[in-house]
Amino acid sequence: MGSNQGPLLKKRFYQVKIKSLEVASLQELGQLMDQLQHQAFRKAYEKIWDLAMIEVSVEAIASLTQYYNQPLRCFTFRDFQLVPIVEEFEEILGCPLGGRKPYLFSGLYPSKARIAKVVRIWAQELDRVKQNRNGIVEIPRKHLEEKPKALADQGEWASFIDVLALLVFGFVLFTNVDGIVDLAAIDAFLAYHHSMESPIIAILADAYDTFDRRCEKSGARIVCCTPALYVWLVLHFFRHEGRPVCPIQGHRLCAEKGKENWEQLLASVVGGSINWFPQWKEGRATVLSSCEGFSNVPLMGTRACINYNPVLAIRQLGYPMRGAPSEESITPFIARGFRDPMGGYFKESARHGA
Repeated sequence: MGSNQGPLLKKRFYQVKIKSLEVASLQELGQLMDQLQHQAFRKAYEKIWDLAMIEVSVEAIASLTQYYNQPLRCFTFRDFQLVPIVEEFEEILGCPLGGRKPYLFSGLYPSKARIAKVVRIWAQELDRVKQNRNGIVEIPRKHLEEKPKALADQGEWASFIDVLALLVFGFVLFTNVDGIVDLAAIDAFLAYHHSMESPIIAILADAYDTFDRRCEKSGARIVCCTPALYVWLVLHFFRHEGRPVCPIQGHRLCAEKGKENWEQLLASVVGGSINWFPQWKEGRATVLSSCEGFSNVPLMGTRACINYNPVLAIRQLGYPMRGAPSEESITPFIARGFRDPMGGYFKESARHGA
């Protein structure tokens, strides 16, 4: 961080519950791979393994939550705002939208046969172990983690990599209830595995939705892909020497991030001291600014449809902000539950806009 900080922002802080990702068992499975297998994983699934291994500061996420501005869908600090945007999350996950369809959850779950084919177990066995909690169909984590160990013993590394990636989708990218993988996360994985559909839109939508729910219900937990959010936060609030080739490398170079008092840092920071335009953003030619039928960007996640306002992220994209945004450009929208009458319209608009 630079030294350009002001006095502490007087703000009432409230307690925040953060969903723990519990990745120790994934780390153990990762240790079964040698260098060539790690390379094969990255070739097939890009940076999701590196992201899963990020050690997230719960204090940082809890402190960030205090600054979420629900009407504007951004984080509002002393004299500036920051907006998590599609382009930043594309780089963090190494999963660009360009040339790909975005993954858009339909509200329908994949068949047992499709799941069984990837995880290499009988559909009848899946039917036996699945659970139904509050209308959400789930598969116990313990059962899925047993499979890659057996595949490693058999030397079936291609299948091992696929099942390990499914676990990362279920426990990191689309985490939900403790100890289980819900079928929405498996659906997102299958869309990537079979059709290379990018999960970026859904990951970002789930992040906005969880902060929105926290504003509506004080006891709600923050449940989203916190490693991506933590990398995003660190790279805007810390400077480092060198020229990182990607956000995760830049995050690793920020050694001082673990020593910070995040509550004090976020309360005192001013716009002149943050890293508005990290070097890894240079050379980007296009930015998603609106979508068909919407004056801003609609996002469709696994739990809700919600929009964000890229007009508030002009400085993050390397441009000066001139004047206040129009009311139309920051109009909020949210639809929860895929039976919502606006859900179908939202999905079609998101699909065409992408």
